[in-house]
Amino acid sequence: MKWTAEQLRLYAVTDRSWLRGKTLLEQVEQALHGGATMVQLREKELDETSFLDEALQMAKLCHRYGVPLLINDNVEIARLSGADGVHVGQDDMEAASVRGLLGPDMIVGVTAKTVEQALRAQDAGADYLGSGAVFGSATKRNAKPMTMEQLRDICDAVSIPVVAIGGINRNNLSELTGTGIAGVAVISGIFAAGDIEQECRLLRSIAEKVVAAK
Repeated sequence: MKWTAEQLRLYAVTDRSWLRGKTLLEQVEQALHGGATMVQLREKELDETSFLDEALQMAKLCHRYGVPLLINDNVEIARLSGADGVHVGQDDMEAASVRGLLGPDMIVGVTAKTVEQALRAQDAGADYLGSGAVFGSATKRNAKPMTMEQLRDICDAVSIPVVAIGGINRNNLSELTGTGIAGVAVISGIFAAGDIEQECRLLRSIAEKVVAAK
């Protein structure tokens, strides 16, 4: 699937902490209905067989909506499932190695918390960066908050798009105006919502305004 920076606008990162009787697939479909433009499947606990089975189903679902699916950290699952790419953190496989394994056409996203990390990831072939935690994090308790100035410096330093992540929700998203981001990656702000579809509609609307105002 060909993709554009606009598909980073509202980037839903999965978390099974708030299933509340639904399946993750059902929740992701609600997010897609509401306007999520990219999905990252993030599984820390599943065994490889279950993870692959879920990724195969998730890829079919996302592609039905014309939305790219990325796999968190796991290059092999991405290749086998028909996903569109991988996102790796600073403690995971090097971006250059990921690019070498996936080839030129799959999407490679890299977490970057400093300008130095951002430039290194860009040079290694990253397609976009995830930077934060801009407002702390409900899912990573040890995530250090990033200042708006630090985020702006990263956006200014690279030519590839940057997605803000970390504690983003409907109440604080607009504070990212003027930083130069291409979009926002949201976890609990989407999946902990009572009405995921409606929450995505609202987040997408605010994100479009934030990005347009840069």
